[in-house]
Amino acid sequence: MHTRFSIRLCRFGSLGLSLMLLAAPVWSGTSAPTVTTSFYQESKHGWFWYEDPVSMTQQEKEPTAEFKASSTVPRDVSLAQYSTEALWNMHPDDFQQLLNGLQKKAVQYPTEQNILEYLSIQDIARRKALAYANAAQFVTQKRADLFNINQVYPTSSPGAVVRVQMQQEEIVGTIREARDDHALLFFVAPGCGFCEKQAQILAYFADKYGWQIKPVDIEREPNIALRFNITTTPTLLLIRQDREISMRIATGVATLPEIERNLYQAIRSMRGDTSMESFTTYDFQKNSALDPTSILKIQTPWQGTGSTSKPSMRPSP
Repeated sequence: MHTRFSIRLCRFGSLGLSLMLLAAPVWSGTSAPTVTTSFYQESKHGWFWYEDPVSMTQQEKEPTAEFKASSTVPRDVSLAQYSTEALWNMHPDDFQQLLNGLQKKAVQYPTEQNILEYLSIQDIARRKALAYANAAQFVTQKRADLFNINQVYPTSSPGAVVRVQMQQEEIVGTIREARDDHALLFFVAPGCGFCEKQAQILAYFADKYGWQIKPVDIEREPNIALRFNITTTPTLLLIRQDREISMRIATGVATLPEIERNLYQAIRSMRGDTSMESFTTYDFQKNSALDPTSILKIQTPWQGTGSTSKPSMRPSP
C-alpha cells in the first residue's frame, strides 16, 4: 500500500510540475513556443494501433512475375517455322524456352493444333534425352578405366563381400602395424556415464590390437586437456611417439567399427600416406576412379580421340 501511494504522489508531482512549466509563459505575458511532436507520439501508427498502412501508388508497384514472364517468352510461338532437324540440333536454352512457350500456349488455348505442337516438341525432348543417355552409356562402357568404379567398388553381392573383406583386412593390418609408435589418449571426467561405456569398448579394442591406451582425467590433469584443447568427454586422441602431432578419433561414445575406421584414416594421414583429398581412399582404390587426384596423373582423356565436338546425329525417320 505504501508503494502504490508513493507512486501516485510521484505521478501527481510530475504532472503538476509539467502544468506549471507550460503555464509559465502565459503568466509572463509571452506566447508559448511551438511544441514539436515527439518520436513516441509519431511511432503510434500502423497495424498495432489499428491503422491500415498507406497503399503504394500504381507507379511505385513493381512489375508482377506474370508481366516479366510474358516479356521473355513470346505468346505467338509456333512450330510452323521449325523443322524436326532444326529442333533436334537447337541449343538447349533456346529449346527450353520454346517448349515453355508452347506449353503455356496449349494450356491457355487448348486447341488441337496447340496441343499437337506441344506434345510433338515434348516427344523430341524425350528422344533427345534418350539419345544422350545412350551415348553416355556408350562412352562409359568404352572408357571404363576412367568412369566405371565397379572394379574397385562393386555393387553386386559377391563383389560387395570381397570389397568389405579387403577394406577390413587393410584396416586391421594398418592398426596393428602402428601399435608400436602410436598410442591413444582417453579423456574422461568423474561421473561421466558415457566414459564408462566407452571404456568397455576400448578394453575389447586393446585386447584385439594390443594398443596402449592412457586414461586422462581432465579435472586431475587439466594441463594435458588444455594442451590438446579437450573440453568434452569421452574423447579419443591419437598421438605419435616420434612427432608432436595428434588427431581426434572420436568425441562421445563411438562403436568399435567407428574407432577402427577413424583410427585407420588418421594413421595413414599422420604417416603421409594420404592427403585431405584422398583421406577416405583405401590403398586398393588408389589410381582408380575413387582416387580423386589420380586423374592428374593420366593423359587428358578428351584429346586425341579423333571425334568432333558436333557429331552428325540425326533423328531416326
